[in-house]
Amino acid sequence: MSDNDFERRVGFVRRFNRFWTRQIGVLREGYLESPFSLTEVRVLYELAHCDETTASELGEELGLDAGYLSRILRGFEKQGLIHKRPSEADGRRRLLRLTERGQEAFAPLDARSRDDVGAMLGGMSIERQEHLVGAMRTIEGLLSARPEPEVPYILRLHRPGDMGWVVHRHGVLYAREYGWDERFEALVAEIVAQFIQQYDPKLERCWIAEREGEIVGCVFLVRESEEIAKLRLLLVEPKARGLGIGSRLVEECVRFARQAGYRKITLWTNDVLDAARGIYERVGFRLVHGEPHHSFGHDLVGQTWELML
Repeated sequence: MSDNDFERRVGFVRRFNRFWTRQIGVLREGYLESPFSLTEVRVLYELAHCDETTASELGEELGLDAGYLSRILRGFEKQGLIHKRPSEADGRRRLLRLTERGQEAFAPLDARSRDDVGAMLGGMSIERQEHLVGAMRTIEGLLSARPEPEVPYILRLHRPGDMGWVVHRHGVLYAREYGWDERFEALVAEIVAQFIQQYDPKLERCWIAEREGEIVGCVFLVRESEEIAKLRLLLVEPKARGLGIGSRLVEECVRFARQAGYRKITLWTNDVLDAARGIYERVGFRLVHGEPHHSFGHDLVGQTWELML
């Protein structure tokens, strides 16, 4: 990584920070057209969303200097916005909560914030809204020291536009993770084009995994012969791995193949794809053949796996 590349990224993050602070209005005097600063509103938010807490817990949650937070809390106390009481478990600790007046002060701020965000999202299509939320989640996950909360995923059938994603992400991820060249991307493009042109919904399927509106995985089951189905193009995005999505996609293939009357599922993979091979093994596939080959710019060992239904 060159110094120039790093400085470019630093500059982009700083530019985004300037854009976002202007976008959400934190540069204006009085956040949300209130007499409070952004930090004061955030402290009110935390107090409004818990029964009771302590100054030290607030400071840790918000990353605030103890002296600065103490001055904010003293100001709130003088205005009658918060109430302090000794902890019954430890008299040295002071528990904080919003008073009724504090709740009344916070409520219009919360409503105004919701309205502002709603107005921003309201000018976008649902697709752009989901894209924005997904990008924000990515930023939060990359910068947060806390583990990202588990978000449920769904499996659905393919729809227009999905095949472009399948080709693109296979090309990008296999180049990044294994160094495969564009000939692999060409192979994927051929497979999905053939699938679309010959698609028989009674005997074939493409499942797309989605998480918060963002595609995070895929798999195909196609007709090889009257009794044999072929599993192809299993992929899970790096940020969605470890959630069981890969296993679930393969299990859906097995379930559908049985329902469609197939007697066997076969698949072709390569020995370097350890995670995928682990999934196939757990589901019940067995390795029946291996053969060296040179493809996609590398010496590989192709493997054929089968599952009797």
